[in-house]
Amino acid sequence: MTQPGMSKHCAGCNEERLFEQFHAEPASCPDVLDGDCQEWACTVCGDALIIGLPAPAYVRGDSARAA
Repeated sequence: MTQPGMSKHCAGCNEERLFEQFHAEPASCPDVLDGDCQEWACTVCGDALIIGLPAPAYVRGDSARAA
């Protein structure tokens, strides 16, 4: 685990549950350049939360704008 767990609502359990990151060493996530993983898993059922993603850009016509 890279960070201590955090309590969030779990859709799978439909209750407040502890979520943890599952990487052996801090900042070791292979999915992001800085190693700080945005994926957290429920310690009871394993459902995942993705936290901290950038806001999506919306495209309309020939231009893109931030959300």
